[in-house]
Amino acid sequence: MNLPVPRLHGIYPPLTTPFAPDGMLALERLAENVRKYNQTKLAGYVVVGSTGESVYLREEEKLWVWETVRKAADRNKLLIAGTGVEATAETIALTRRAAELGYGVALVKTPHYFKPQMNEAALERHFRAVADASPIPVLIYSVPQFTGVAVEAPWVARLAEHPNILGIKESSGNVERVAQIIAATPDTFTVLVGSATTLYPSLALGARGGVLAAACAWPEIFTALYEAYCSGNHDRARQLQQKVIPAVKLAVSVYGVPGLKYVMELRGYYGGPARAPFLPLEEQAKQELAGVARRLEAAV
Repeated sequence: MNLPVPRLHGIYPPLTTPFAPDGMLALERLAENVRKYNQTKLAGYVVVGSTGESVYLREEEKLWVWETVRKAADRNKLLIAGTGVEATAETIALTRRAAELGYGVALVKTPHYFKPQMNEAALERHFRAVADASPIPVLIYSVPQFTGVAVEAPWVARLAEHPNILGIKESSGNVERVAQIIAATPDTFTVLVGSATTLYPSLALGARGGVLAAACAWPEIFTALYEAYCSGNHDRARQLQQKVIPAVKLAVSVYGVPGLKYVMELRGYYGGPARAPFLPLEEQAKQELAGVARRLEAAV
């Protein structure tokens, strides 16, 4: 492992994957979004994660998306590829392809389909095998609200000993779990949170930043919150945290990817449709989202 270890901190949006009305990839629209994000203070991009509808993408589509973002992204933006799938061998193969395309970190989610057998021993073996074979550092991805697999601190502490496991994206929204993971791992191990509603308290506990779906729509707000915290302006950071909660809950938690894509449209990015089996938003949902977006922007 001769590549320099990237410094993982700041705010990263897990980029949405744009689709045309016919359901095909809209890669030029993706490039347009990235060029707009380049003008913000985002630290980099997570590409083909949960918010990117990774489970609905074919392998060749993932490669096209990775390549499109790499070409459009500024050189100072760290690129993180979502490479985790159910099988260990396929995860390794995707991780190597992402590295070949110029990605600096692999985000690997917990396998979960055969949940009764996905105990700590199986998961530890999976992550160690991926990290052993990966030419780039690995970031564990824990998202129990989707997978049903919660990653706890003692298990993370064992994996943190691996020289090629850089950190974890902890997306449960459980601040106590974040605190336990930070306490159980060395300072060299990076904890990023995936819950925009708990960003400030997680930073206060020692998290280094966040991979936040809401940052796809409001990158300026979340980078401002992060910078306020880092500069010691805790009053400002707390105020921003409190103000974003209603919008984040509605756009991300209630309406999910279709809701987030609609808010992106309101903010000048390309959102477009989500891929089936997601349902298109009804008019009432659009009105709710437009209202909460207006209130947030007026408040900040």
